[in-house]
Amino acid sequence: MTNNLTNKQRLTIGRVSMPERDASRRIEDFDEVNLGLGQAAAVEEANRCIRCKNKPCMEGCPIAVRIPEFLEKIAEGDFQSAAEIMRQDNALPAIAGRVCPQEKQCEARCVRSGSSGPVAIGWLERFIADWSRNNSTKRPAVVSQKTGFKVAVVGSGPGGLTAARELALMGHDVIIFEALHAPGGVLRYGIPEFRLPKSIVDAEIADLQALGVKIECNVVVGKTITVPQIMEEFDACFVANGAGLPVFLNIAGENLKGVYSANEYLTRVNLMGAYLEGPGGTPVSRGPVAVVFGGGNTAMDAVRTARRLGSHRAILAYRRGREEMPARVEEVHHAQQEGIEFMFLVNPIEIIGDRQGWVRAVRMIRTELGEPDSSGRRRPIPISGSEFELPADIVVVAIGTSANPLLTATCPQLKLNKRGNIEVDSDGQTSIKGVFAGGDIVRNGATVILAMGDGKRSAFQIDRYLKGKQDK
Repeated sequence: MTNNLTNKQRLTIGRVSMPERDASRRIEDFDEVNLGLGQAAAVEEANRCIRCKNKPCMEGCPIAVRIPEFLEKIAEGDFQSAAEIMRQDNALPAIAGRVCPQEKQCEARCVRSGSSGPVAIGWLERFIADWSRNNSTKRPAVVSQKTGFKVAVVGSGPGGLTAARELALMGHDVIIFEALHAPGGVLRYGIPEFRLPKSIVDAEIADLQALGVKIECNVVVGKTITVPQIMEEFDACFVANGAGLPVFLNIAGENLKGVYSANEYLTRVNLMGAYLEGPGGTPVSRGPVAVVFGGGNTAMDAVRTARRLGSHRAILAYRRGREEMPARVEEVHHAQQEGIEFMFLVNPIEIIGDRQGWVRAVRMIRTELGEPDSSGRRRPIPISGSEFELPADIVVVAIGTSANPLLTATCPQLKLNKRGNIEVDSDGQTSIKGVFAGGDIVRNGATVILAMGDGKRSAFQIDRYLKGKQDK
């Protein structure tokens, strides 16, 4: 297949659409919403790239994927080469292609981000990863000669998996310690099946294990073993255990039955099988009306999950306006299709229970936006006398997370910031020699791709550190 279009011709090509399941059908199950691009659509979309000399899209990618190169190969119909380029740079392409906020990163830098829309880099990333997996064309990654060094990775989320892959390719022996009974971290417990199927996570982890990476589950670092104990056995350590401590509203009624943090709610559903039909799944409360507080991707995941679990009214209540919501545009679009109700400029002030201790309503107050706060978004200000009550059976609080002190409490040598996150230098090095950290335990609630970027960067710094030890 040739690829001899001029840039003038490329500029006439409109952005393709992502096929998706009908909303009326998909709210009845947890099957994936987006269906993926076909080969013809992928080639057409890749041909929209005008091959910029400065490659601004790469500047927006936290893991430095050679975007123009793999797009060019797709445009030529050479999917095998595109997959090889992608795999060199991205440890988890099928995952990143589904959950990475490309519209705020690589696609935001695309010079075609005008009326015709940027090149759909994320959809093409997913396409080539899925094509490679389905066609069994992946070639085994070449592992460097063994170095004899042992590296421990704490946490099997996106940061830990990425660091483990890079370190294994460098020839180091890598063991991942995972606290839960199945690997994947937030990819498995935090993101619903309809956005990221577990089979995709399993396939990416299997590729990692094929490189020789070992994963030990049910190891709670801070309880089962501590970081100082790890460093007695290993030459280096990368800490990527996330920030899994939920943040609550500190209002009356949060201890009522039927009130969940987003962490618990999504973990029960995603990791413990509450979304599965039949016996054996972990129970989770269901009811006609579910209210989710928050405006990010986690809140969106929770409210769309509640809709699928039978809530006829699944309401997302956010204290700011639509423009200030940090959730991905695509997720908001899908939620609207699925009948999710959005209530903007409202803030909860009380959760009301019945005599049996179950939620029956939430009391809220309307807000208006004032001057920008530290986040750069306008601060919500309560409007006096605007309180109202909304019936509710399920309440999910999805307003963020903070650092879980379990690991850091048993390692006082680790320097923390005032929020309890691990402090690192520009190389990802902590205050302990040989111990590096990244992801949410450092950033306090970031994206999958930013955690992957931390893992990739820290792996190279760990390799550099170990080579320094070798030279002495």
